Amino acid sequence: MVDWDLAVATATRLARPGPRIGRDEARAAVAELRRHAAEAERHVREYTRMGSTAAAGTPVLVVDRPGWVRANVAGFRTVVRPLTDRLAARRQGGGRGAAVAGSAGAKATGVEVGVVLAFLSAKVLGQYETFAPAELPSAPDSPEGLFDQPRRGLAVPPGRLLLVAPNIVQVERELDVAPHDFRLWVCLHEETHRTQFTAVPWLRDHIQSEVQEFLAQTDVDPAAFLERLREALGGLPLPGRPGVRREDAPSVTDLVQTPAQREILARLTAVMSLLEGHADVVMDGVGPAVVPSVAEIREKFQRRRDRGSGRLDLALRRLLGMDAKLRQYQDGAVFVRGVVERVGMDGFNRVWTSPNTLPTKEEVHDPASWVARVIG
Repeated sequence: MVDWDLAVATATRLARPGPRIGRDEARAAVAELRRHAAEAERHVREYTRMGSTAAAGTPVLVVDRPGWVRANVAGFRTVVRPLTDRLAARRQGGGRGAAVAGSAGAKATGVEVGVVLAFLSAKVLGQYETFAPAELPSAPDSPEGLFDQPRRGLAVPPGRLLLVAPNIVQVERELDVAPHDFRLWVCLHEETHRTQFTAVPWLRDHIQSEVQEFLAQTDVDPAAFLERLREALGGLPLPGRPGVRREDAPSVTDLVQTPAQREILARLTAVMSLLEGHADVVMDGVGPAVVPSVAEIREKFQRRRDRGSGRLDLALRRLLGMDAKLRQYQDGAVFVRGVVERVGMDGFNRVWTSPNTLPTKEEVHDPASWVARVIG
């Protein structure tokens, strides 16, 4: 389905270079991010009251843009393997012609994935990579040996924290904020994700099972897929039709989902809103005590998040679903703050009891209803 090696090569070739920075300054930034990651772990555990020693077993990698690409491709391959196996079996059943067509399609898709990854590699500041495989392909050392590289054995136990140093430095310069404060602020957000997954043992398996069920519902029959798309396009509101706002129009992904996939995606959206909103609340909650300029950073960062970097950037953000990601931060933060205001942090932490105590998509927008259902 995807030529992953070609995707990595394409993304690495197209990825924009990071900010101009001297070698000594770069080494200092990488070292500081590693220190901040360790410091943030303690702050996050104290604030969230989600004690866990498991985080110490998951690696923290400070990477450059190509390193981020390689790490994510390794995770993608793990997540979508059941679907690619189904497609491969179908292709083999179609004979030599299907195999040749499949190979050509895989290369085309590999280039497309590479283009997307090249764009995203300049946007992501950090990431807790939940689905990193237990064994990772080795990679050549980065220029000047500054950055960590994904290698075999680095993801045992599953999961690892990635900090994309060039992007962090670039954004702190664009915002004109104190580098020391901004780097710790970013680490607080990403460390919260590591704490979520290490302190809640069932969370990773739950999300993975939802993703696998979503993929299992994917129709690999091209004819059926196109027929569903045709029917959906004929029956749903589209941009330009009377009374339809552009932001309300469905995406192509929305149109081709089955009813079962829509239900799964609604549950996943609620979980991701919870995780992202929780991380935003923690970074701002811890901030005043350890990040002196947190108010300035939040104000400037939010303005940057809202406006993007120009028309092309805004268009690509919408196309790739990044606008939906930003709404997850906002909706999830409102939910977390609403619950904490009503029942305190210990009451909120009931959300981590089991999959049944996770908020529904509707409850994310109505914290009181979650409190009534779970706390009583």
